Amino acid sequence: MQAKVRTVAFQGVDVLPVDVQVMIAPGTIAFAMVGLADKAVGESRERVRAALRALGLALPPQRITVNLSPADLAKEGSHYDLPIALALLAAMGVLTRECLEDFVVLGELALDGTLSRVPGVLPAAIAAASSGRGLICPAVCGGEAAWGGFEPSPSDNERPLVVAAPSLLALLNHLRGQQTLPAPEALIADDRAVYPDLSEIKGQESAKRVLEVAAAGGHNLLMIGPPGSGKSMLAARLPGLLPPLEPDEALEASMVRSLAGDLTEGKLSRRRNFRDPHHSATLQALIGGGQRVRPGEVSLAHHGVLFLDELPEFSRASLEALRQPLESGRVTVARANAHVTYPARFQLVAAMNPCRCGHLMEPGRACGRAPRCGVDYQGKLSGPLLDRIDLCIDVPAVGAADLALPPPAESSADVAARVAAARAVQRQRLAELDRKGKLLAVEADPAAGLLSDRVRNWSKARCNADTDGALLAAIAEPDAEGRALLTRAAERLGLSARAWHRTLRVARTLADLDGADSVRRLHIAEALSYRRPQPRAALAA
Repeated sequence: MQAKVRTVAFQGVDVLPVDVQVMIAPGTIAFAMVGLADKAVGESRERVRAALRALGLALPPQRITVNLSPADLAKEGSHYDLPIALALLAAMGVLTRECLEDFVVLGELALDGTLSRVPGVLPAAIAAASSGRGLICPAVCGGEAAWGGFEPSPSDNERPLVVAAPSLLALLNHLRGQQTLPAPEALIADDRAVYPDLSEIKGQESAKRVLEVAAAGGHNLLMIGPPGSGKSMLAARLPGLLPPLEPDEALEASMVRSLAGDLTEGKLSRRRNFRDPHHSATLQALIGGGQRVRPGEVSLAHHGVLFLDELPEFSRASLEALRQPLESGRVTVARANAHVTYPARFQLVAAMNPCRCGHLMEPGRACGRAPRCGVDYQGKLSGPLLDRIDLCIDVPAVGAADLALPPPAESSADVAARVAAARAVQRQRLAELDRKGKLLAVEADPAAGLLSDRVRNWSKARCNADTDGALLAAIAEPDAEGRALLTRAAERLGLSARAWHRTLRVARTLADLDGADSVRRLHIAEALSYRRPQPRAALAA
């Protein structure tokens, strides 16, 4: 007696097909599992045995062999419980093989037969829909499974959609026609969050201006200032300035959260993630990896904001590992048996003190090692990393005169309206170039896995910070005076080619905020003022 059920394995966001093959044959009583399964998969034997016993069924006293094919692909996770159980039931004759052949199955079994949540249901649903199959999953995952892009069948006898069952018993009754499970609904999270408001910050008008520029163009930002100057407060208000995610962006970000098991109640959200890991975070926690490769903070912040407070306190290896995802929008974790790729198109916002004590160049407050302490502290950040930061500003301490002033009249809503207008201009401009065939998006390799091409455009230009090459030249060509200024500044300041391009991106954003069609000299001048200056400690020395 043999049976086969289709399930999946995950390598990053790639969804790879796996067949669960079961054979029940005469011989020594045993329950063998082969196919490069990890400990969690191997333990499914006992969970399946207990779940079947809860239904009043017992495994036949014969030799049972479960093969997870392809055998050379590593299998990890508890989502193999349900496909193994259904394949066993089909081999035992409790279910027909035909009722399972059009489904992709995943789910974890509890000892009483109920189905528990598993990560990765959203990418599995997208893969199932793209391959013409339906999906069987736990009921608690039905909300995210419904976002897989399943199209209604023209008749009841054709392609199935999503079956979200609360328990193995309910699923058996549904498959045997004795019960009809309701179709799950695609759920959207309530995004009416209350963000901290910019009107609560007194003073720091220059920093607020730069925060608006960063939000409008998606630019990376570094704030340098003494303790208590408001750097963390400014960063916490950035999400309130950003526009909501576009539908395809929300799908990409939710896929990563689904793989991490962080998709609350299976609801998709249009809010941009704001991740702020502590500086003690390890390289694996920040970039991704571990014994069982999982997405890191850079991927969980996909299409959102990654805030790194006390930037020099992070380990040197972690900071240098940010260089590749900042440039490419994705991170690849290399292992001996696999290369796992996650999207990582995030906006970096960082804050740091000018030195370890934080009071460099403040009369009467600096430590006895000034200015050397500032040079050593700022030297923890490498030049290549700083070269990838578009905006760098000093955030001075707020004086008593500023604190005594009434709250500012301009709120986050006012700034967010200008940001939304600038982003709309960028989307329209990129759409026009796309129609003309000038927008060349660098897409991930679609050869591996079953993932739909519509969620593989991680490197697609969505705002000014994403543009490069010919696309950047097409949208950010400055006028004659602006080009002359940029050329002189590049020669005197020793700007790299990367810094040249990033200055043009910021200048294009400044022009969008001004409502200008072209990049002019004043936009180049302001963009150059935000490039990282020489360290103050070095200047004082």
